[in-house]
Amino acid sequence: MTEAKKVAFLLANDFEDSEMKNPYDEMVKNGHEAVIISLNSNEELKGKKGTISYKSHMGIKEANAADYAAIIIPGGKSPSHLMDNTDVQAFVQKADQAGTTIAAICHGPQILAAAGLLKGRTLTSYPGISDEITAAGGHFVDKEVVVDRNLVTSRTPEDEPAFIRETIDRLGVNAW
Repeated sequence: MTEAKKVAFLLANDFEDSEMKNPYDEMVKNGHEAVIISLNSNEELKGKKGTISYKSHMGIKEANAADYAAIIIPGGKSPSHLMDNTDVQAFVQKADQAGTTIAAICHGPQILAAAGLLKGRTLTSYPGISDEITAAGGHFVDKEVVVDRNLVTSRTPEDEPAFIRETIDRLGVNAW
């Protein structure tokens, strides 16, 4: 059994319920420590469909990208609440520089675009933000999952199985 890895979830209100719940549950099931990071610690965060809520473990100002083996960014409207925050941008920039896996689904790549991480990268997202991807220098492709170096991206809740599989492939399974 390998050592459990810490996985950060960047989250704010109005996240896509299943895009948080399913990856989160799978990370825990596979023996990883899931840490929810938002703008503030101990914040109650509600999904846009209202089926689930989470409490943040820490605020972004306390978070250190080097502590995490992967960062997962669920979609919905959550990324739009986080993308303009300079601490969030610095967190994903440091993770990207270190080659840390960053898995973003649906609207999640908006955070990567705001942080200036898409130039020359190939990725996918919710099709409605493909123009934002292109404007940020990324190459948008319409596929269930795209891996470009340390970035794992997917489009919608229907793509979650492939998204979760690719993310776990990078982390390994610790639960036996």
